[in-house]
Amino acid sequence: MKRGTARLLRWVGLLEAGRRAELRWRLGQSRALPDAVILGAQKSGTSSLHNYLVQHPGVIEPLRKEVHYFDIACERGEAWYRAHFGPLGAPGLNLDSSPYYLFHPAVPQRLHDLLPDAKLIVLLRDPVRRAYSHYWHERDEGRETLGFEDAIAAEPERLGDSHQQLAAGTLQRSHSHQHFSYLARGRYAEQLERWFTLFPREQFLVLRFEDLAREPLVALNQTLDFLGLPPATAVSLEARNTRQYPPLPESTAARLRAEFAPHNRRLEQLLGRSFGW
Repeated sequence: MKRGTARLLRWVGLLEAGRRAELRWRLGQSRALPDAVILGAQKSGTSSLHNYLVQHPGVIEPLRKEVHYFDIACERGEAWYRAHFGPLGAPGLNLDSSPYYLFHPAVPQRLHDLLPDAKLIVLLRDPVRRAYSHYWHERDEGRETLGFEDAIAAEPERLGDSHQQLAAGTLQRSHSHQHFSYLARGRYAEQLERWFTLFPREQFLVLRFEDLAREPLVALNQTLDFLGLPPATAVSLEARNTRQYPPLPESTAARLRAEFAPHNRRLEQLLGRSFGW
């Protein structure tokens, strides 16, 4: 192992140990629930927007960005969830940003049961680019070993009926559903429709990743206005979790654009706006 990599792993380990100790200490305190939640989609700028928001003096930074309570950690209980946020009654807006929430079929009801009045933020990205970025994220993390074409071909078999089982509560967690859902996560309309059955649409802000990437300050201030906070005056707008990867072959991109076309039209009809994908 290279010396730099070993040093980074030690630093990450120390950081995580510090978080666990802080979490244990917080469990004995009265803590708030989040006022706003970034739901996803994964690989659509959620880390960047989260980073921009927590620089605002009116936002309380959570103990960790991705708490993942409503998708993979709900058995830990409400006290554990609250321990990630600010003290009860402290001034400021508490924020949870967990990008698996949007896609996980059981999350809308779970979140509504605990946070019925939360402001909900959704970032959507060209589903072809999102799928390819998601794939390389899984490759970089060592979870994906197939080529992109083979991975998307294997997706239906990998996912199986996990989505239905998660929705029914007969399955607690699915590794494939969480990590290998490259195309399924890009069918945005069917995901939003689940949320819209429980929450009024005025509780949602839906942003395009492409707008956030092109004009981050505009997107940030739009989000702050939605949250009832004053515009940002001093903020570092460095994008997070960017990576370089080989170009997507045009033949593959064209095939996926055709596959996503009806889903994109359904999304535009649902939201009454064009996304330009």
